[in-house]
Amino acid sequence: MRGKTAIGVAVRGPDGQIFAGQEPLDSILHRNRFARAPFFRGVVVLYETLVIGTKWLMRSGSLAAAGEGVAFGGRAVALTMLFTLGLAIGLFVLVPLLLAQGSATWIFGDIEGGLEAFLVHLLEGLIRVGIFVGYLLLVSRSAEIGRVFQYHGAEHMTIHALEAELPLTTQNVRRFPTAHPRCGTEFLVIFILISILIFSLLAGADLWVAILGRILLIPVIAAIAYEVLKWGAKRREHPVWRWLFLPGIWLQAITTKQPDDSMIEVAICSMQEALAANDDVAPEGSWDPVREPIPDAGELARDVEARRAAEEGAAAGSDAEGA
Repeated sequence: MRGKTAIGVAVRGPDGQIFAGQEPLDSILHRNRFARAPFFRGVVVLYETLVIGTKWLMRSGSLAAAGEGVAFGGRAVALTMLFTLGLAIGLFVLVPLLLAQGSATWIFGDIEGGLEAFLVHLLEGLIRVGIFVGYLLLVSRSAEIGRVFQYHGAEHMTIHALEAELPLTTQNVRRFPTAHPRCGTEFLVIFILISILIFSLLAGADLWVAILGRILLIPVIAAIAYEVLKWGAKRREHPVWRWLFLPGIWLQAITTKQPDDSMIEVAICSMQEALAANDDVAPEGSWDPVREPIPDAGELARDVEARRAAEEGAAAGSDAEGA
């Protein structure tokens, strides 16, 4: 859970206990007024979200792996971030471009000039939307990603309850939908739609110019998308704007799922940590779960291995005594 100056984190440990912690937001966005200016802030927030989100997702995975006696190193986290970034650029930026240009003649025939460039660009946008939705549908079939989407739903439901000023309890959180208008999924939808408009500036360019231009324009598109999302969030009550932003809500039917109670408990715990880190408190009557500080995954993995070795040694001794 992200606040203005710090984030709160909670994860379910291997033995079912909840680990929780806080982390201050110490990026340039919080130290430099220029970085908080419109359009610049969108790039900084996107960077923060990617880095912080990936880091804590990996730490959660590390704790889960530690329950099996396996430890992840910092190198694994860095490689995962590089792979994720490369996959995103390749799958959602370059592949649609190459597919559209490669199939243009087969689909549009001998059309030439500005019309051909426009049609190729339109085809690229449709391919990008199709790949994006298809990718989400595909990964949502994974049991692990399905759990992530359930936690995503628990996060949104807890935020809804806080915004309604209700005590943060499992029963109250259950009353709200899993979709939320300020979701990162909605940001991605806006990002893709704006990319179709911005990339039209490169329609008809040479392939290498088109590829390089698309990569360099990603921060520009992110900046515009952030401002559109921020602007639209304040106008959701108007039926026209609510209708325009509906695709983001619809797509959350894929990226959020109904959580179980244990997931809602983790979300409430995370919210409690975020509120405390930002010098705020939850509504009176909120559940405040017992939690432990987040341990080092390497130490936890070694403790698990040592405990298993001791148990195996005791079992071997018992078998030898019985023989």
